[in-house]
Amino acid sequence: PADIRDAARVRSAPAPVTDVARLSVCDLLVAQCDVNCCCDPDCSPEDFSLFTTCSVPVVTGDSHLCSQKAAVYSLDVEANPPERIFKLIDQVNPSIFCIHATNYKQALYLKSPEIPTPENFDQLLEKYGGASFRAEPDSWDLDTDVQNPPEANETSRYEYGLPVQTEDAFLRLPSPVVSSWCSDANPAGFLVNQATKCIRSVSVEKCDSIQALSMLFYINSSILAVPKSSQMVNITVQSIVVQSVNGMRTLLSSSDVLRLPMVLDELCINAVLGVNYHITHTDTGEIIEAAAAFVLGAISKEAISIEQSFKISFTQENTQPVPLSGNPGYVVGLPVRAGFQPPGYPFPAAFLSNKHSQLTILQSTSTQDCLAAQGARAPVLFGYNMISGCKLRITAAMKCQPLAQTLLDVLKGQSFPEFVASFGNSQAQDVLDWVPITQLHISEQMISHTLQSPCQIPVSLGIEVKWTKYGSLVNPQARIVNVTATITTSTLKQLPSGRERIIPVTSSVVFTDISSPAEPSYKAWPTIDIKLPFDFFYPFV
Repeated sequence: PADIRDAARVRSAPAPVTDVARLSVCDLLVAQCDVNCCCDPDCSPEDFSLFTTCSVPVVTGDSHLCSQKAAVYSLDVEANPPERIFKLIDQVNPSIFCIHATNYKQALYLKSPEIPTPENFDQLLEKYGGASFRAEPDSWDLDTDVQNPPEANETSRYEYGLPVQTEDAFLRLPSPVVSSWCSDANPAGFLVNQATKCIRSVSVEKCDSIQALSMLFYINSSILAVPKSSQMVNITVQSIVVQSVNGMRTLLSSSDVLRLPMVLDELCINAVLGVNYHITHTDTGEIIEAAAAFVLGAISKEAISIEQSFKISFTQENTQPVPLSGNPGYVVGLPVRAGFQPPGYPFPAAFLSNKHSQLTILQSTSTQDCLAAQGARAPVLFGYNMISGCKLRITAAMKCQPLAQTLLDVLKGQSFPEFVASFGNSQAQDVLDWVPITQLHISEQMISHTLQSPCQIPVSLGIEVKWTKYGSLVNPQARIVNVTATITTSTLKQLPSGRERIIPVTSSVVFTDISSPAEPSYKAWPTIDIKLPFDFFYPFV
């Protein structure tokens, strides 16, 4: 009977939508092993042997399903070395209110609401204007015997590190592998900014037939907007720079015409010497634009090899590209990122960066003249203690207030930032990732025989950056937790006519590590409070 057939169809379990064996809720570090995260795909057997426990022993999908797969992780501490144990079991939900089949496909993703317009307003009002309404799916798929296609578990967006796919393979970023010679088998990873240089073997007589010297080799394959999709993004030519044999470069006014390599007067012209890719993506991991900037050059007949340079960078749409100083923690030697809050904002919604998005100090010049050094700045590099300065020549004709303001501009710059990024990759919209700069003022002793009336002029700026090690002990990340900028001023008096005085002005940066040292395990050992006999160690003292 039909009822029996329908009951048999209902008993068959649907194909899982989520592969729990590939889920990991404790995988927080990108391309790195998280401590005690037994489901982290970046961990090797050597890493598992150092684990003490599994922080997440069971990984499941939707808890509302009546029956589903569960990934169970544990450690075999008796093995030598200890190893991870993985099991995939069937888990049954004891609740009578559970979901047997997720056959309502519209509930598996977030659908953008339909925006009312003058054309569809009456239709939407008729559908949703009542006291209640129901959204029927287009079709109910009750045939649970049909397994999901293999692509059901594939990602529909690019994730960090995934190769950027093209219609034939992947976006190539040539790089040296074993030796310095170029290998075209290196794929460009999504959101992985890279810069490579390698050596390419060439022959002037055959330069028009060497694919790696042609612009078409780098732009002829369209990029897939998302992995395994049919939507293509063409690579456009952003700019073309032509380099002569003696190294002089000229930017072409038009980049619409492709310049292919060819032999002319025993020279191979229009050969690709460098390619700079720029990829624009959405916040959901979809590539929407791709551009390439080329450097073309001439190769002489005597050359048997050339050096090629390649670079790729990624920018999210509707954002300005900001250079990072680490991911996530700061890297020693990279600039400390800084910015200031827009005036008039009722809440700290975003931070506008200064010219270079960096914390800067006074840059020393060869003349050591403070008035001539105004505007010369040097970036503050993380982990590097720095000191710079100049000399101020004071005469009786100088006015106090203009001089004080000029010195303050020399020390702090035209727009001294108000905030410093706590991490090397902090984004402007992440308000909690920005540390306010505490500004202090200290008055020094009086300097006699100076200006016409006593006044205060700044003579030094000291910046102290306190940072700590954040995250896993295996791979700690540098995080800035406090920044203090101290302006030291001196009091000046009248200077006799015809006399002058030279005052040194200094600027310095000091980095202080305030990380708490790891407590040794012996502190947890029990102690016995007893008194030994006075001659216990006799004859030793």
